[in-house]
Amino acid sequence: QLQLVESGGGLVQPGGSLRLSCSASGSSFDSWAIGWFRQAQGKEREGVSLISGSGVRTIYADSVKGRFTLSRNNANNMVYLLMDSLNPEDSGVYFCAASRFYNDYLLRRLENFDSWGHGTQVTVSS
Repeated sequence: QLQLVESGGGLVQPGGSLRLSCSASGSSFDSWAIGWFRQAQGKEREGVSLISGSGVRTIYADSVKGRFTLSRNNANNMVYLLMDSLNPEDSGVYFCAASRFYNDYLLRRLENFDSWGHGTQVTVSS
């Protein structure tokens, strides 16, 4: 069981960067895959990126590939999402979520994730 808290959201200008953090509390953090999702106002939640428990495996949605970088530090139970070259279409509430298993299709279904944070707002605007 993990409890997750996102932070780092805010207002950023187009072309700028932002780093989101997901802080976890609970047992066996390195046994959980961590995914990031985002939800724009009026739209469905979509998968953004996924990292395996060890941090060796990562996957990115095509819309963010090459701009976002996902990493984790299992020593302090933290996952980071570095977002570069942001544009207004990246705006939304960003959530981190935990899964007991990892595969390349995990982000396609929200129900694959057991624990969720409450989200952090990212707004890209000038």
